[in-house]
Amino acid sequence: MFRSILCPIDLAEPGLEQKALAVAKLLAEAGEAAVMLLAVVPDMPVMAAEYLPADFHKTQMSENLTILDSIAATSGLPKERVRTRVRIGRPYHEILEEAQACHADLIVMASHKPRLATYLLGSNAAHVVRHATCSVMALRPEAA
Repeated sequence: MFRSILCPIDLAEPGLEQKALAVAKLLAEAGEAAVMLLAVVPDMPVMAAEYLPADFHKTQMSENLTILDSIAATSGLPKERVRTRVRIGRPYHEILEEAQACHADLIVMASHKPRLATYLLGSNAAHVVRHATCSVMALRPEAA
């Protein structure tokens, strides 16, 4: 099966990660894989950065890591097989970079329902699916 599973989590969308985390856990248990939970702090445009505190990114990274550690602790996965990481940048780029860094052979991620902006600009999930060097499972939310 899989040895290393990357599960990116958008902490700005609470609850969206539940399905992806459940699938990642199921697949990890089946093959005794390691799971990396990843959050990405979006990089701020230069014009906006001048209005933010000097330690903005450091604070964001620390807060996101605390949340990820809490998710990892309640995931039901053995502590030695789940890790957390926070990166700064464009989400799809950082997901692809982390997949390479942790030697992921699967990325399991939640995907929003398509909107007009998604069709025009593309989504993070679409970028990851197109450019990943490993398998990607993009999970849609349940239909209402």
